[in-house]
Amino acid sequence: MFIMNKNLRQKAQEAASTHRDSLLKSLQHRLEVARANGDDALVRQLEAEANYLRLK
Repeated sequence: MFIMNKNLRQKAQEAASTHRDSLLKSLQHRLEVARANGDDALVRQLEAEANYLRLK
């Protein structure tokens, strides 16, 4: 039972890490596009989102 719980916990941690990486990649892309389009309001909003998610 202990080994199964350890494996489940490890899989959950891996999934959380993968999800965080995906969020970061998406946010970085959205920031690049907003900057390229000169959308300063969106850049500020996305930077605030990054700070909220502690991705920066």
